[in-house]
Amino acid sequence: MKVILRKDVTTLGRIGEIVTVKDGYGRNYLIPRNYAYYATPSAMRTLEVEKKQYAKRLAKEKSTFESLALELADKQVSIAMKVGEEGKLYGSVTPAMIAQELTIFGYDIDKRLIHIEEPIRSLGVFDVKIKLHPDVVATIKVWVISEE
Repeated sequence: MKVILRKDVTTLGRIGEIVTVKDGYGRNYLIPRNYAYYATPSAMRTLEVEKKQYAKRLAKEKSTFESLALELADKQVSIAMKVGEEGKLYGSVTPAMIAQELTIFGYDIDKRLIHIEEPIRSLGVFDVKIKLHPDVVATIKVWVISEE
């Protein structure tokens, strides 16, 4: 089944792309949630209108997120964790912890936007990326310190 994506779907593609998916996935998941619609000639015309609206909105949001990324670049977050022997943490630092610490500074960042490349399981300073927009990624410093 061929469908046109109305929203960015991480595993499939970006908005406006025509992709081939299995019938059940398209009919039971993508179409009911308005992530996609059937690829018909009339849908192609609708797609062009939606693409123009999406491009305008994306450009407007991009400038906003670029300024937010510059603000976040200066921020440093400290997270206190319980530490065992040899400086190893009990557990690891999660994106939810980082998002909670950012709310202290007044930033409401969704934890799903925070990407930690490798689990943080030791004390130290780490660079963590926040994907604010498809084209804008901010990097913040996360200090992992001992609770004691």
